[in-house]
Amino acid sequence: MAKDLFSDQASLYAQYRPGYPRGLYEYILQQVTNRQQAWDCATGNGQAAVDLAQYFEKVFATDLSEKQLQQAQPHEKVTYSVTTAEQTPFADNSFDCITVAQAYHWFKFDDFGKEVKRVAKPGAIIAVWGYGLVVCEDEAVNALINTFYRETVGAYWDKERRYIDEHYTTVPFPYEPLPEKEFRISVQWNRQHLAGYFNTWSGVQHFIKANGYNPVNELEVEIEKVWRDDTEKGFYFPLFLKLGKI
Repeated sequence: MAKDLFSDQASLYAQYRPGYPRGLYEYILQQVTNRQQAWDCATGNGQAAVDLAQYFEKVFATDLSEKQLQQAQPHEKVTYSVTTAEQTPFADNSFDCITVAQAYHWFKFDDFGKEVKRVAKPGAIIAVWGYGLVVCEDEAVNALINTFYRETVGAYWDKERRYIDEHYTTVPFPYEPLPEKEFRISVQWNRQHLAGYFNTWSGVQHFIKANGYNPVNELEVEIEKVWRDDTEKGFYFPLFLKLGKI
């Protein structure tokens, strides 16, 4: 079973996590033959599921966190349900496309792979993607972000986080490979939004439980010293995609 690390901050996750660029979906869909049913696995608050509903007749969105699903945006084409990635109630040969957004590194890869091959239609497409550490256009802010990520909370990340740092180049992916592509998620954030995003980090939550205080509060003080006004700044996330045929 995949880990549930985000129930406690589900409302923050829904508010502060970035969405995904349209170009990502358009690139994936170039490989998808039929657009009847898609499964968005580990959907969280349904960010990708609602986007997929623009392209598919029906989207089934699952997550092991009921609290995350309570934050999901309702959509007439999206059916949400609580289930693990590795064992689902879906019938054999159900899906034309299976997606996993920023969650594949938490899965039991072998068990998930067996389930994918069971519920996918022959020739279906699987797309898993993630995004790395946020980058700020302001070098002074960027330096503080890097120090916070690697030094302040570095020891509090789960071991699976390394797959994100490695841009999924080392994860098992037992499917016929299709051309991969990198994207960017570009956002304009003020200081409050940036701090809210940091509070969604599982590493931050582990730090709080271990030390009894929130390190983001100290980081906010340091950021304010170099980002005095609260005008928005440009940030981006490097987004990496693995694409395969089942």
